Amino acid sequence: MLLIAVVALAVALWPREPRELRTDTATATRGAPAAASDGQRAAAALAACPSPSPQQSAAAGPLAGITVGCLRDGRPLDLGAALAGRPALVNLWAYWCEPCARELPALREYAARPGAITVVTAHSDPAEAKALARLGDLDVHLPGVQDGDGRVRTAVGAPAVLPVSVLVRADGSIAKVVVRPFDSADDIAATVAGELGVGA
Repeated sequence: MLLIAVVALAVALWPREPRELRTDTATATRGAPAAASDGQRAAAALAACPSPSPQQSAAAGPLAGITVGCLRDGRPLDLGAALAGRPALVNLWAYWCEPCARELPALREYAARPGAITVVTAHSDPAEAKALARLGDLDVHLPGVQDGDGRVRTAVGAPAVLPVSVLVRADGSIAKVVVRPFDSADDIAATVAGELGVGA
């Protein structure tokens, strides 16, 4: 009986990978997940990803040249070029992250306000189909990109936690990396106004 108690205690205290940036166990076992299907993309009904403006000069800043997949259609997207010339909020999240699930509707509400800056979600897990399903469940249809290998996180120097919001100036420089979940659209608006000087 004592041996069972010792083994149970050892299992309980054994260090585990933090959930904030874990790898999906099934994904790790089977290898990289397949890309989402056209049907899954259509069901999620996401807004189109931002596109580069012909009037803008070349992208600058840490996101220049960072290629991710647009969740709406699966096409590659140079995120820095797509955001060039406009302030933006890039929200790093994952389908399994509960604080992210509570924050995403606030981002949706903020993005619908007149004067809001561009909001793009960046799914930070390889399981693209699960991201689309989660966004559909939450009724969040913001533009989104798939960043399963963490290119955006690495480029902006964000810590290995979720959610993280990156406030990007129109010139491509990073105004702030916000390492906490927003609790409301008003919280987002106040942070954006304070860091980027843009009110909504």
